[in-house]
Amino acid sequence: MIAQNLARLRSRFHLTQEELAEQLGVSRQTVAKWESGASLPDLESCIALARLYDVTVDDLISYSETEASGLEIPPKGKYFFGAATVGERGQIVIPKKARELFGIRPGDHLLILGDENRGLALVHQRHLLNFAGMAAHPLQEGKEEKR
Repeated sequence: MIAQNLARLRSRFHLTQEELAEQLGVSRQTVAKWESGASLPDLESCIALARLYDVTVDDLISYSETEASGLEIPPKGKYFFGAATVGERGQIVIPKKARELFGIRPGDHLLILGDENRGLALVHQRHLLNFAGMAAHPLQEGKEEKR
């Protein structure tokens, strides 16, 4: 998997093996061996590659497009959890991995936001309240300073 991931990411970033090798301080042949599976990058190189491509080291090493329905490696902090079917009354089931990652529990309130150009977003109510609190705080400080 890592060999395929390295080749795909380099291609996505429009880098030649030579350019990538130069950025990492290795030879072009080393990059070619990694991409062919003849050898593996060391841990330092994996960390450097993950930073360069803005992916996690775990995804760099083990991400499988086959398991992820043909999707490329997502940027760090971005996830693809699968698809949800909308029921007759509009209900959806949030995949278990997503619920665990974002701490969503039965009875929690999720806000549904929409943008005609970008689509729908689900936001946990606690995150919106935290954001609103942070946004209001600087305004209050600004009012005090003007007095």
